[in-house]
This record gives sequence, structure tokens and C-alpha cells, in this order.
Amino acid sequence: MSIILLTPNKINVLDYLKKSFARKKARRQFQEYSHTVDKFVLPEEGEVEFANWDNPLVKPVTLTQDEINFFKKFIPRGSFCIDIGTNIGDTTVPMAVAAGKTGTTLGFDPNPHVFKILEANVTLNKEKTNIIPFNYAITKEDGEFYYSSSEASFGNGGISNEIISEQGEFQLPQKIKGINLQNFLEKNYADLLPKLSFIKVDVEGADKEVIRSISELLIKYKPVLIAEVFSKSSAEDRTELFDLVASLGYTLYYFSDFVANAEIIKLESGKDLMKWKMLNFYAVPN
Repeated sequence: MSIILLTPNKINVLDYLKKSFARKKARRQFQEYSHTVDKFVLPEEGEVEFANWDNPLVKPVTLTQDEINFFKKFIPRGSFCIDIGTNIGDTTVPMAVAAGKTGTTLGFDPNPHVFKILEANVTLNKEKTNIIPFNYAITKEDGEFYYSSSEASFGNGGISNEIISEQGEFQLPQKIKGINLQNFLEKNYADLLPKLSFIKVDVEGADKEVIRSISELLIKYKPVLIAEVFSKSSAEDRTELFDLVASLGYTLYYFSDFVANAEIIKLESGKDLMKWKMLNFYAVPN
């Protein structure tokens, strides 16, 4: 009988091959993935938990005090904030920690597969956060829409009025619901709107359309706005996005990362959005 001993290098290679196969499978073949609850002990917040999705295509989230302090710059404790395009909650949770138990954080995402992980995160950190999740897209008008993804595990995706292959070859079997955010808030959270301090938008290239649909909220309540400039956005789209936000009475700033000491650059025109392939910006009311 012979015994084969695996050296550390061979173990690393086998682990790499196993993970590589899992990623390829996740891109082409749908399956449900559970989650793992990780705990982080932070200098100011103490222990904070996060439900990480076990999808091999999704990098595990690590919560840091520096990230929470980034959101604290814009979200006063006890205020009202909104995350549009939450995914599993990687920004929703630090936003909610910044707002605190006495604040309210609404999270919106139409993707049922990431939404179930968001719901898991809602059950954690109850003594520190108050998160209310909704499985909706934010759209100009209420309705039902198709949802497409570029990979079978549905870690990302976009909505449309019809099936469009360019948005991804994988389709949800059921339509998702879209709502007009202003109407929804005025009906359900009118008492909290005066406390609206912050809105984050990250919707896979549809940020301009979402911001246009919430423009009256931005004009009236003047929350800080964070949005993403999608990597595939054209120069025309980027200029239109800049002009839209600026026309609502906001000044825009590039920031390098969601950390308190991020590099910050004032954006003077739509041309400045061409300097990076993909970027996030924050906008503050004038």
C-alpha cells in the first residue's frame, strides 16, 4: 500500500483548480447558493456581522471601520437613507450602521437571488441597524419587467421592457416588479422624508434613468447622492449623467473608494467622467 503525500504547493494547485471549476460552473449553470455569516470586530462599532453569499463568482465582503466612517460623513445618526441596487447588502449594511438603530435604511433590489442574502443581512446587527428591504427595481412608472444576467448565478443583471440579449443571455423565468420611488415613499414613508440624508444608486448602467425618476425627491429634500458610472457607458451617456445631476443643484466629486480617507477630485464637467473607465461619484447640494 502506497501513501501519496501532498505538498503545500500541490494543495494550493488543487484548491485553485477546484475554485476555478466552481467559477466556470457558476457562469454557465444555475444553482442556489447559501450564505456564511462572518463577524468583524471594529474599533468604534464593536462586533458587526455580515452574511456573505457562497456564490464562487462573488468576492466575500469585509466590513471595516474605515468604510463605515466614509458613510458617517454623509449620514447623520437617526436619519433616513436609501440604497438603490443593494445586491447582497455590501453598502446597505455600513450605511445602516452609520444611520444607527434610530435611523431607517431602505434597500431595493429586484434580483431574487441576491435579495435572499440581503434578507439574511437584515436579520443581523439588530441592535445597531434598522434595514427594511424591498424586492423591487426603481423605475419611472410602476410595472413588470424582464431581468437578464450575464452569468447563470445571477450575481448581477439589468431590467428591460423586453428580452434583450445584450443585457445577458440568462433570464429570470418570472418578471420582476418596478416601482416609482417618489410615489412609494410619499405613500409609505412620508413622515421620514424630511430626514432623508442620503441616496446611493448602483444599477448596472441605468443610473441616469433612476436619477431622473427621483429628481423631484433630490430637488425637494437635497440628500447627498452617490452613483456609479458604468464601465460600458458611452461619452454621451456620461455627459448626460453629469448634466442631469448638476441641473438638480448638485456639485459632483470623484472618490477613489468607499473609505474615509479616499482620494477626492471635484468634477467640473461631463468630460471629467471620461478619465476613468468605471467610477463612483458623490454629489452634494449647492
